[in-house]
Amino acid sequence: MEKKELPRLAFFSFTCCEGCQLVVLSCEDELPDILSLVKIVNFREAMDQKSDVYDIAFVEGSITKAEEVRKLKKIRKNARVVVALGACSSTGGLNCLKNRWPMEEVKKEVYGKDALRSELFATLPTRAIDEIIQVDYYLHGCPISKKEFLNLTTSLLLGKRPDTTNHPVCVDCKMAGNTCVFEKDMTCVGPITRAGCDAICVTYGAICWGCRGLVDNPNTDAHAETLKRHGLTADAVMRKFSLYGTCKTRKC
Repeated sequence: MEKKELPRLAFFSFTCCEGCQLVVLSCEDELPDILSLVKIVNFREAMDQKSDVYDIAFVEGSITKAEEVRKLKKIRKNARVVVALGACSSTGGLNCLKNRWPMEEVKKEVYGKDALRSELFATLPTRAIDEIIQVDYYLHGCPISKKEFLNLTTSLLLGKRPDTTNHPVCVDCKMAGNTCVFEKDMTCVGPITRAGCDAICVTYGAICWGCRGLVDNPNTDAHAETLKRHGLTADAVMRKFSLYGTCKTRKC
């Protein structure tokens, strides 16, 4: 009997910290089982070998240079499935902060007198990858959830459509038994942010910064009532918590 060829997985990095790929590498207990079912052909953090032949491409990082646009389009052409890996690729992430100012001003502030030498600093307004190519599936978060990565990968290998978390972080907070941060005189974008992170930031005493992007059809009326009850406005909160998603709320 002819041996069936294993699905080929590839991991790619653009403008990012590569923290989401570190989450993949942290799956020490599960990776042996995964590796028995797939062949990894690109993964800069884990191996030197590279191939342009792959079935599933996990793409981490936002797009900030013209050469990255060309490389991303090539990845899309080669891959059967493209997965946005983490906040930077899904929404533009923290890298979109620079889009608030003219690019020439940003380059001058960061690079000084040599900023206008385009051959050295050819940066563009930051974009999420779905502003350039079609994305099949998303793994949200900064970094991604190990559980969600394993669930999505398992589903793809089984030929199933992965489940997508589509409820606000408030649900995860309730399940974790957390006291709402609004009751602690803090502010939070959990009511309109996509869950799936088990509300880890709030659980450990912080707030939700919205790294997973907006939930589909958020209950903005209910959130507005919560803000009003605590003497806040939606505009004020969104300005304060605009670390993530600037690309999705402004024209890049």
